[in-house]
Amino acid sequence: MQLNFLKFKKLYFIFSGVLILTSIVCLLIFGLNPGIDFTGGSIMELEYQGTRPSVESVKESLSDLGNIYVQTTEPNGLIIRMQDIDEQTHQSVLQTLSEGYQATEQRFESIGPVIGQELRQKTKVLVALGLFSIVLYVAFAFRKLKKPLHSWQYGIAALIALFHDALIPIGVFSVLGKFYGVQVTIPVIAGLLTVLGYSINNTVVVFDRIRENLIKGVGVDFIETVNYSLNQTLARCINTSLTTLLVLLAIFFFGGSTLEFFALVLIIGIVAGTYSSIFLAGPILTRLSKNA
Repeated sequence: MQLNFLKFKKLYFIFSGVLILTSIVCLLIFGLNPGIDFTGGSIMELEYQGTRPSVESVKESLSDLGNIYVQTTEPNGLIIRMQDIDEQTHQSVLQTLSEGYQATEQRFESIGPVIGQELRQKTKVLVALGLFSIVLYVAFAFRKLKKPLHSWQYGIAALIALFHDALIPIGVFSVLGKFYGVQVTIPVIAGLLTVLGYSINNTVVVFDRIRENLIKGVGVDFIETVNYSLNQTLARCINTSLTTLLVLLAIFFFGGSTLEFFALVLIIGIVAGTYSSIFLAGPILTRLSKNA
């Protein structure tokens, strides 16, 4: 028995549209909270013997430095991100955070504002090139298909699905940055680029099955061919995503603070990508075929 995935495609479009619109609104209102990787600043990591000071007390003792971001690590560590400070201020901060505690400094790094700005520009270029390359790849892979869609239309459908999969985790991090001070760092960007690669892989698997069935003449029309192909790839997409999510959940809960948000952006993106590959990319193709 086959499921009729395209029966409720209008609901899929509405649901995805609401998610995308919500993410855009959050970005416009809250923006993103970039880390020192992109803005420049200093990062200090301390390990305490026995107890460690609370996050609130650290923020209060370093209030003169402006906005700082404090993150706990296991078993008794702290990571403090702050504005760029000189060596004298660095020693003063270290002394302040060590008063009444046994603290060992694990690392101290500074990133200048010029380097941070350069990283920000390179990140934008990298994401844009990645999206453009994906569209070209899909268009090239499906170049032999002429009916009922041209190859570039498969690329457009894949790009819309990628836009959906990337924008949702970005919107979530916009909210987390506003209310919980979560910063967008290099690992988060790396996770986002990984999401794009994972998502396009699922989408291409679905599209490739559609191509095979079109060549074989499966289905009385394009809509039936797409629906049949979605049924064929459903188990593969779900099983692959579930096994990946199990690993990511383990990393998120037990991998430590360094990998926490890298895993989170992957979890959100893979869930969104699995949904879009089945419930968004295929229906978009059928919509484009009606206008072809």
